[in-house]
Amino acid sequence: MNTYKITKNGQSVQRLSDTAFIPFDPANTDYANFKTQILAGEAELQDADGTPMSVEQAQNYVKTLP
Repeated sequence: MNTYKITKNGQSVQRLSDTAFIPFDPANTDYANFKTQILAGEAELQDADGTPMSVEQAQNYVKTLP
């Protein structure tokens, strides 16, 4: 299961397994995969401070993204 962390600037997430930064760009395939995984409950999302979000919180957050 992947774990992602929202960056401090709120413009991207970091995939912690390989420290890749993924911008909130609908044309980016990593971004599409991130959204799919979070919405399916198959990945964990942490807030900018590193606190894990509940599945519901993460899904609600992703629904607000482009």
